[in-house]
This record gives sequence, C-alpha cells and structure tokens, in this order.
Amino acid sequence: MSNMTKLSIRDLDLSGQRVFIRVDFNVPIKDGKVDDDTRIRASLPTIQYAIEQKARVILASHLGRPKGERVGKYSLRPVAEHVSALLNRAVAFADNCVGEEAQDKVSAMANGDLVLLENLRFHAEEEKNDDGFSKQLASLCDLYVNDAFGAAHRAHASTVGITRCVDKAAAGLLMQKELEYLGRVINNPEHPLVAILGGAKVSDKIPVINALIDRGVDKILIGGAMAYTFFKAEGFTVGKSLVEDNMLQTALEIKKRALEKGIGTWIAL
Repeated sequence: MSNMTKLSIRDLDLSGQRVFIRVDFNVPIKDGKVDDDTRIRASLPTIQYAIEQKARVILASHLGRPKGERVGKYSLRPVAEHVSALLNRAVAFADNCVGEEAQDKVSAMANGDLVLLENLRFHAEEEKNDDGFSKQLASLCDLYVNDAFGAAHRAHASTVGITRCVDKAAAGLLMQKELEYLGRVINNPEHPLVAILGGAKVSDKIPVINALIDRGVDKILIGGAMAYTFFKAEGFTVGKSLVEDNMLQTALEIKKRALEKGIGTWIAL
C-alpha cells in the first residue's frame, strides 16, 4: 500500500493537457448553497496544482443518490459557484457530464481554465461502470487523476471504467496523502489500534472490515446508519432506522469472525 508505487499527479506533464480530476464534492446543499465545504477544501491543493501547471482542469463528482435521474436538488451548479469563490477564479459549469454540452465546455477551455461537470449519477451508467459511459467520460480528457478517496472503493465508471480508456491515470494530492496514512496503518500499525467505521451500508464495508480483522486491529467501532444493521442482527429494536435486512446474517458472521481473531471488544455506536 505504499504510495511510492502509485503514479502521482506530480509525475504527469500537465501543461496544455485536458486533465479529468475525479473529486468528492458530495457535500450538503441547503437553500441552494453549499452548507459544509470540508470535502471541497480537501481537494483544493490538487486543483490549484493543476492550474499552476497550466492544465485544462475538468472536475467531476457525484452528489447524493439521484438513481440515474436528473434531480434538481442534486445539481452540482451551487458547488461550481462555491469553488469559484474559494479559488477566486471563474469555474465554468457544464449542464451534463457527457455529450455535446460537456464537449463544448471542454473545447472552449484555455490553459488554466476550470470546468465542473454536472452530477455523474444523473446517468445510471455511472454506478453500473458502463463501458460506453466510461469511454464518453474519457473522450473529454488526455489525463485522469483520482482525488476522490471517499468514493474510490466504488467500482463506477468515473473511478474504474475511465482508467481503462486513458493513457495515464494518477492519484491526486489528497488521494496520495490518504494512501500514505492508510499504508502506515496497514503495513506498520501501532497498537492499540482501533478502527472506526461509519456510513449507511454494511454491504459497502465488508471488504474493509474483513481486511481490518485480518490485520489484527484491537477494536472495531461501528458507527453511522450501518450500526443499526448490527443492532437488529443481535435482536435489538431499531424502529424505522435504516437497516439492510439482507445483511443481518452477514453482520453476525463478521462479529463472530472478529471475536475468533481475538479482537476483544466489538462496539456498535
């Protein structure tokens, strides 16, 4: 997991190149404004670096779960305005992430320009990792950079499929930093080692949980909505809380496996 073996954006010649940067701008929007820009600020160093190198920067992200439909409240337009304010420079917005609208916006770019594509998940093909959709995204760029660590575990068109359709794919500065931290934990962890996991779905986290168990963590703390699946699996009443009923047996098996590996305490928050 050493980040030294991963190609970095710093290893690429960006000048004059169309650089597709997959960012994680899945941020809360309230009254048409970004309510929390923590994730946006985390990717600013990568974006600024690409601008300084005179790249033509194409930003792409998902927002929420529109389920393949165009849903107004999940538009990334407010995010484009927010990024523009943070960088104090114009950020063009494409009303689609593929097709003529996206192509026209990219074609009009000069070196150092920025464009943010509309929500990737307005197309069902994104989450299906569709080859055709991946090729459409790749047609917009010369180089691909993934800086969306929070979405990198999902095998979607913008995180996996597109990498098969470009000449070079690299990690952004945020991704590189997160891989470095993760590498330390996985390859040379200090003990006691406590893993804290959150999120909505247990099904998304199974590979991570199993990997952590195999690495010998001392405790695993389960938080977020996925905790309710573990609660229900053990017979607790959870009311109308979000539960993956098809994962109840899996939750019990994960806990049993953790205990068999000598993990002393399993706590659901």
